[in-house]
Formats: sequence, structure tokens, C-alpha cells
Amino acid sequence: MSDVTTLYFSTPPVARTVATAVFVASVGVYTGMLSIYGFFFHYSMLLKFPPAIHRLVTSFLITSKDLGVLFDTYFVYNYLSQLEKGNAKFSKKADLIWYLMFVSGVIILVNQLFTGAVLYLHGLLIAICYTATQDQRGMQAHFYVVTVPAQLMPWCMLLAQLLFAGWGSFLLGLTGIFAAHLHDFLTRIYPEFGHGVNLIPTPGFISWILATPRMTNMGYGTSITPRSGSSGRGGPLPDSWRSKGPGRRLG
Repeated sequence: MSDVTTLYFSTPPVARTVATAVFVASVGVYTGMLSIYGFFFHYSMLLKFPPAIHRLVTSFLITSKDLGVLFDTYFVYNYLSQLEKGNAKFSKKADLIWYLMFVSGVIILVNQLFTGAVLYLHGLLIAICYTATQDQRGMQAHFYVVTVPAQLMPWCMLLAQLLFAGWGSFLLGLTGIFAAHLHDFLTRIYPEFGHGVNLIPTPGFISWILATPRMTNMGYGTSITPRSGSSGRGGPLPDSWRSKGPGRRLG
């Protein structure tokens, strides 16, 4: 059991967290332990009090039925881990999290305006696949039992959605490709070829959140590593007092 736990926590943290959330939520819904209604998103749900802000996230957690739970979870983990480990655009965790936030926001907006979709995982999956394979031109990839050029993987997945899930899922996948291409245009294509700047830089608050102290289990308690720039000296006295040297007893 410890080996499985060690292996699990050795995987890329963002990909691991997202894939785990997708798998647990989907299993909960398809076994009847959770209501799928709690995962739908419609803009009207933000107008209620309190606003259902959590649905901006939960609407990306439900896979297809049956084997789709395994395949969709695998593809989410596989392509996210490729971005997290081997893509220069996402050398920092904050950049990858901002990418997911931006792409997810575009997918929601476009679908609310044009398709009426209320669950968006397949759109996000296509977006992640599109972004991951843009730097893999000339390489081969396996789509189930077929070997195809890596850059064609999102289009193969899009075709599979059309054949097995219908027109609505196909349109959802197209919004994922649009969102991923828009992110690529604003962060890479325009700065490189338009001699401009990154139009959607990673917000500083994401980096600030990720810079919170890390907690380490020491066996006998918990150790908290201070943020960079901290002197690591604690105690109730002000810094100006502690910097005056050792104290002296009176008498």
C-alpha cells in the first residue's frame, strides 16, 4: 500500500489532482452516490443567492459513462502531465493553472452563448490534447489501436466524439480547440510574429497563492517551511529587539 501511495504522490501534482477529481466525481455520479444535477452549469445559477460559483469547476468533472470513466480520466492525466512535465510554456505551476482557468472560461462562455451545453469535460480534454500535441509534430501517437501523427490526436478525438456521442459532443470539442488556439495565439503567436506582448500573462495572485508555506510531516509533528525572504527566526519579540544581540541578566 505504501508503494502505491508513493507512486501516486510522485506523479505531477496538477495532473494528479485534476484526474483524481474527475475520476472520483464521475464514479460518484454513475454509481448513484452523487446527483449529476449538482455538476451542471448555467449562467442563471450565478444570479442566485448565494451564487453557485463552484459549478464553474464541477461542470468539468464528469466523464462519459461506462468505459468513458477510465478512458477520459486517462486522457486528462496523460495530456495534462505532458504539459506539466515537458512543455516550456508551463515551466511554472502557476502558468499551467492559469491556462486551465483561461481555457475553461472560454469554453463555458462559448457554449453558454451558442450550444447550450452544461457539462464541459470533453471540451477541456480536447483543448489540453490540442495544446500538448502542438509541440510534437513529427512524432507518432496511439489513438486506441491506431497510430497517427501526434498533432492529429485532437482531431481524432473530435471524430470519435461525433461518432459515439453525437453532434452536441462534437460541437463541445470544437469549442475546446477554439479555446486552446486562442490561448496559443494570445500567449505565443502574437508575441512572436506580431512583435507584441503576451496579452494574457499569468496573474500574480496565482503565484502568490502557490507561494504559501509548505507543510512537511516530520513523523513527530509538522514542519512549516517559511516563504522565500523570511529569516526563519520566530518568537514574540520584534525584529528590532532580536537584532540587538544576546540579552543580559540584571543583578
